[in-house]
Amino acid sequence: MPKSEHYLQDFLNYLRIERNLAVNTQQAYMEDLADFWQFLKTRNINAPGDVDHQSLTDYAQDLKKRKMAQTSVARHFSSLRAYYKFMVMEGFLQDDPTQFLESPRLPSSLPKILNVEDIELLLDAIDTNTYLGLRDRALFELMYAAGMRVSEVCNLTIEQVLMDEDIILVRGKGDKERMVPLGGEAKKWLIEYLKDGRPALKKGYFNEGILFLNNRGRPLQRKGVWFLLKRLAEKAGLKKAISPHTFRHSFATHLLEGGADLRIVQEMLGHVDISTTQIYTHLDSSYLKEIHSSFHPRARKK
Repeated sequence: MPKSEHYLQDFLNYLRIERNLAVNTQQAYMEDLADFWQFLKTRNINAPGDVDHQSLTDYAQDLKKRKMAQTSVARHFSSLRAYYKFMVMEGFLQDDPTQFLESPRLPSSLPKILNVEDIELLLDAIDTNTYLGLRDRALFELMYAAGMRVSEVCNLTIEQVLMDEDIILVRGKGDKERMVPLGGEAKKWLIEYLKDGRPALKKGYFNEGILFLNNRGRPLQRKGVWFLLKRLAEKAGLKKAISPHTFRHSFATHLLEGGADLRIVQEMLGHVDISTTQIYTHLDSSYLKEIHSSFHPRARKK
């Protein structure tokens, strides 16, 4: 194998076509690999076949010196494993040096959620007398009603909103499509936004039918949603650390607390593996223990 040949384009095609990964995930893999090869250059290692366990150990130490978060280190290692698995699978290499590479132990943490009162506090803080306010109310009502990722809601088109059937066609990771019920409040504010808000924001720009637009008539971006939520939380006086994904966590948890079937919640979230959804059952039991501890007369030890 030529020294300079890393088969990166082949690997990218594998991620895109065979594994059907989202564009952002593909980019993260490639950035991790670029960082890895940049490090190897300092060790005069230029070919994938020249990497051994010691090289990987040195790289792990380098990441530690850079004070990289454990979650980021784990992601880098995951990218390396995927790459070398591909190289062996395609016959470009015989041995996989990442076979015994151990990822750092990550603390098990439950996702942060908002209770129903916090959700209502946030939503009621939006001034719906403005075009942008109508957009924001429709946006966050929808994120909570449908449990959508921020990227999914930013890419949502008008055609994906089936008002007559009360259904949203959500395109998730890897362009997989799922159906999620719209819900009464979300539908109400979407109708208001489409009637009065979006036409005022459109401003004649070509936006490919994207549902949520910014104040310049362009598609709303993920960073914009983060900014809007941060400003809204401050206005509502909410002290909790929240993100757009908090709405998704809250959506799932509130459904399970209400008695929804785990498989149905998995389908609405677009999780491939039910084990990913099961974290919300732990969250639910944790919440129940907290309530029991707080209110049961014999729950606290004297």
